[in-house]
Amino acid sequence: MRLLICGWAAALLAGCAAPERVVLLPQADGRPSAVIVHSQGPGGAQGLILAQPYAEAQLDSGKLELVQNDAASVLRDFGTLIDFQPRRPRLFTVNFRPSSDTLTPETENVLDEVIQALAAMPAGELIVIGHTSRVGSVQDKDRLSLQRAAVVAELLVRRGVPSEKIERVGRGERELLVPTDDQVDEPRNHRVEIKLR
Repeated sequence: MRLLICGWAAALLAGCAAPERVVLLPQADGRPSAVIVHSQGPGGAQGLILAQPYAEAQLDSGKLELVQNDAASVLRDFGTLIDFQPRRPRLFTVNFRPSSDTLTPETENVLDEVIQALAAMPAGELIVIGHTSRVGSVQDKDRLSLQRAAVVAELLVRRGVPSEKIERVGRGERELLVPTDDQVDEPRNHRVEIKLR
């Protein structure tokens, strides 16, 4: 979910005038999102749901109102503030053979995509996050997930990425892509996520 909040603090940066405003921005990947905006004032509690891109909640003189904007008006009113937002991280995924630290052949090309994306972000850094399925002991899964992260980091270093730009993390079974029962070997959980930010 992406929000633009324009109140007294943001007003100093972007020239926003009263009222206070919350604008729902579209997701970079096009997925739908929504947010509930609550206000507690002298007139009691009020709430609105922002469920469309560029929907806006305005709080003016204690009254909460829903306004539907479009991209052009939001960019006109808040373009400077939007430009200050950090770039959204890019996420890449490589898969591994079960119970191993060997990449599947079909995901080798993802590393080339990471290199190209990193070249467009000279100050970028990579977080390499290893994952496993729910097969084995917690200690073995933690060790394997970190080992997978190290393998991917080494492959990126061989392709020219400075080692100091890469953070390696092992998450074991803690963040399953596909939730399963214990001891179920789901291939899509054998992965490393590469987050470029």
